[in-house]
Amino acid sequence: MWSMITTKKPRRLLICACFFFLCGPFLAAQNSWIYLAGTAQGLYGINRYGAAGAVWTGGQVKKILSAGTYWAILGDQGISVSRDLLTWESRNRGLPVKTIKVFEGGTKSFIPAVQEIKDLEVHPQNPDILVCAVKDAVYLSRDAGQNWRSLGMPPYRTNGIKAVAAASMPSLSGPSSRDSGEDLIVFVSHSTYGLHYIEADKPRSEWKELNQGLETMETTGNPDEVSDIAVFVPPALPGQSEIFVSQTFRGRIYRLDWETKTFTALWSDGADFGTADSLAVSAQSIRFVREGEIAELDRAGQGVTSRLDLFNLFSRAGSAIGSELNCLYALPPNGGFGLSELWLLRENTQAEQQEALGREGLYIPANHAMDDGSLAPYLRTLSEKKLNMAVIDMKDDYGRLRFTPRNQALLSRGRVFRPVDLDRFVAAMKARDIYLVARIVVFKDPELARRDNGRYAVWDSANKPWLGYYDTRRKKAPPGESYDDQGPQLREILPADDPEYEILRTYYDERWVDPYSEEVWEYTAELAEELISRGFNEIQFDYIRFPTDGVNLSSAVYRWKDPGMDMESAVLSFLRHVRSRISAPISIDIYGANGWYRTGARTGQEVELLAPYVDVICPMYYPSHFEQDFLAQDPAELRPYRIYYQGTRRARSIGRGQVIVRPYVQAFYLNVAYDRRYYDETYVLREAQGVWDAGKPGLTYWNNTGRYADIPGQ
Repeated sequence: MWSMITTKKPRRLLICACFFFLCGPFLAAQNSWIYLAGTAQGLYGINRYGAAGAVWTGGQVKKILSAGTYWAILGDQGISVSRDLLTWESRNRGLPVKTIKVFEGGTKSFIPAVQEIKDLEVHPQNPDILVCAVKDAVYLSRDAGQNWRSLGMPPYRTNGIKAVAAASMPSLSGPSSRDSGEDLIVFVSHSTYGLHYIEADKPRSEWKELNQGLETMETTGNPDEVSDIAVFVPPALPGQSEIFVSQTFRGRIYRLDWETKTFTALWSDGADFGTADSLAVSAQSIRFVREGEIAELDRAGQGVTSRLDLFNLFSRAGSAIGSELNCLYALPPNGGFGLSELWLLRENTQAEQQEALGREGLYIPANHAMDDGSLAPYLRTLSEKKLNMAVIDMKDDYGRLRFTPRNQALLSRGRVFRPVDLDRFVAAMKARDIYLVARIVVFKDPELARRDNGRYAVWDSANKPWLGYYDTRRKKAPPGESYDDQGPQLREILPADDPEYEILRTYYDERWVDPYSEEVWEYTAELAEELISRGFNEIQFDYIRFPTDGVNLSSAVYRWKDPGMDMESAVLSFLRHVRSRISAPISIDIYGANGWYRTGARTGQEVELLAPYVDVICPMYYPSHFEQDFLAQDPAELRPYRIYYQGTRRARSIGRGQVIVRPYVQAFYLNVAYDRRYYDETYVLREAQGVWDAGKPGLTYWNNTGRYADIPGQ
């Protein structure tokens, strides 16, 4: 047949081929696409021959929804809608906007961007109703996204929303304002506090908890994060909406009994750690994505099977487009369902990150690298333990430069203190094939905070540089007597004017510069550029956060803050700035809690948002820094393993596989309850084993005294 066509009608075939190549996207209106695929570059259609064409190229696409009368996509540009896959309209009015500050050539400009939208869903019976969420609020639209109104959020103490959904459910508390038999219910899940729902049409309605039956994280009592909420309406029973949920860090799927508000487990993989996400529910089955496969749960109780055909489809679609897929939608009659979170199907380390992958090493205090004698023990440890990475301060916690810059402009903002002979140090490391990481403490910087009359400092509302403090109270000494600093003290809260007690104010040994300051960013970028030019392989930023300690945090004033910016946009703007200047891998240090939960609470360090800007994230999962009973269930001695194994995998999941997770491993003793009982060489080994079992992405042993007698060998 092919030979007959090409022989008899070559000109017509050539014209048709050119038309398809040039006008492929326009054929979408004639239903030529059987699949839609979302990538970092946009939305693509794939026809039955496997050919792909661009449908929308306005940005990244993370989720594709069919609302019956229109299509909606969710991505880095917010929400866009089309009725024909040809003309697209932004539907972001009423959603919060964040401002990214750009500093180039000595001038600043601003990029407004829709706040990162965590999830988007359409009401299964009413295409006019959409629901979405940002980190700290849920939004509802009744006109297909043309206008949005905030429903607020449950009384969470932190941000951390993951998923939302909307459904019409049988009314259990009287008639609604729109329908006497059903209520419009909006569901939301939170990384720490589980599921809640609200009766959206009822006046003065409040969010209610909905966690009964969900598996909780051991020792915490909190339900582990719900990754997705799916609503299925049986065609024969349109008033009987079914609600299904899955969990992000556990392979679990549940069905909700709306009358009793209780979840019943439908499937569990039985593992301590796993995932199930992107539920696509039909009358017969539930399709979902988990690490390495697309799976299908038979609702008749036949168990879970791997859908290799769908996995192969995913692979072929990516090849046709020439880009990795974020999401895929199978159009009727071939499917009529969508899958997102497809990063779970691949090892997603970018090519430029390969140099940083799998590195294991230790932190070397700069004071111990001053000469060959003090450095020698570290070189022996690196060799004996078969480690291949060293981290050293080049700008320390006191803002001091621990090397002598060639760029003299750096000296106007920093002070050189006991510098390492950088050329000698780098040569010694390179001779042993050691991967070198320069640690730069960024926003905790007493040196820069004191410069130019506090120009760069976090300011105090009392018109002076801000300094965090805490208060204690002690009983006043009897008349004619005095207490020294060790006198009786009480930390409990007492009335400030209690005549028998006096206030003892203690200031933290920290001074901070303003994270909104573009001049601070530029100073940091110049430091990093020089260190890369002098032989370092990677730049590691620590304290890229806001101050967190001090009862007077509310008096901190950020004078460099521009309108529309918040903590997260400050950190993102900083990373965007240094990313544009540094071609080498960038790593960042974060609190352990910010790597464990989907939140940037207190610090602005939200892994999900930071991941596109960096190559490596280094959570400090020090067991001594968690509550002492956290994951300390029997056998309690396995607690360090649990924290590092689960923490490493959780952070990778929160970052959607875009970054290497290289935790800092506690190689020091702290005088806390758990360490007093369990700290020894096996403690550190269990931490490391947790990281190794999580895929060996890399690790760094930390002991700021330089003692590494406890670390294991390979």
